[in-house]
Amino acid sequence: MKITRVEPIHLRLPVVNERCDGSQETLVVKVHTDAGIVGIGEVDSSSLVAKAVIEAPLSHKICRGLAECVLGQEPFEIDRLIHRMYEGSIFFGRQGVAIHAMSGVEIALWDIVGKATKQPVYKLLGGGFRKKFRAYASILFGDTPAETERIAREQAGKGFRAVKFGWGPMGESEASDIAHVRAARTGLGKDIELMVDAGLCWDTATAIRRSRQFEEFNLTWLEEPLHPDNVQGYARLSAASPIRIAAGEQICDVAEFRTLMDVGGIDVAQVDVTRVGGLARSKRIGWDSYERHRLCVNHSYKTGINIAASLHFVAALPNTHYFEYCVEQGALRQDLTRQRFPVVDGDIAVPEEPGLGADLNEEIVAKYRVG
Repeated sequence: MKITRVEPIHLRLPVVNERCDGSQETLVVKVHTDAGIVGIGEVDSSSLVAKAVIEAPLSHKICRGLAECVLGQEPFEIDRLIHRMYEGSIFFGRQGVAIHAMSGVEIALWDIVGKATKQPVYKLLGGGFRKKFRAYASILFGDTPAETERIAREQAGKGFRAVKFGWGPMGESEASDIAHVRAARTGLGKDIELMVDAGLCWDTATAIRRSRQFEEFNLTWLEEPLHPDNVQGYARLSAASPIRIAAGEQICDVAEFRTLMDVGGIDVAQVDVTRVGGLARSKRIGWDSYERHRLCVNHSYKTGINIAASLHFVAALPNTHYFEYCVEQGALRQDLTRQRFPVVDGDIAVPEEPGLGADLNEEIVAKYRVG
């Protein structure tokens, strides 16, 4: 079997705003083969930039688009193709969007292999340590504390046993920060887990202060309160905080994750399969976190493709039981894949169908395709 075409597809809702909702637009990647099997993947990045990284023509040996690196190759040789993409783009890559773009191609390769062997991807990654995860509803803070409390009650009423609020007004003032977290806890009640994603909004001293102020609200973790480059700040915060510190969604480098754990001291490594280069690199990071006795969770604020790939990723790890489940209601998040991956009694199940277990709704693709 040979790869015959790599097709990046940019999808975008008619109206996209600055709120931190990655499901407003996305880059889907189809990898076609001469056997008629087509794999799908997704990229969480600046979609047009990532599309260019995939489609770029050859400039020279270490400066070529990712499609150039895999065309004519065997899709089963995933590790070798990851290496070809990394080395082929090393002149302009090694970090950032080049690694993001690799994710879409690599995930599609796993989908092809799973379909060809009639196996779900998690088995190809080494087997399922668990088949169900506690799905936490992931949503943005409301504009006001009253709105945050309303959202919390709404998500609790849907049966979620954990909810994460993020970004929005967090960081505007001390009084506002505390009021929003208090409102979230009030809306959820005392028995539902609460996580807070601060959205990179504080300096180190403020983050330490907030971690202590939030202790009374019994957070499961405090997420990304600092800039990802502030590793020493994370070290100070992790040592001082009474709450678990989570981070990693902004990172795409395997070694940088190790540094964030070893130097920054974070308790929870958050890995986005559509940002770090795909499933194989995600698994490496996950096992690095296991060996350091840390919790590993997925980051997912995209479409059903990301959800499916992330379920296979976390299934192949022994050190996780949570699953980030974006509850945004846009058409790409809700309808891009024919499978909805429902949450039942607070849990989400790993797909058992061959490959990712996700099929594109081609009507949605046609409706929101750009170009």
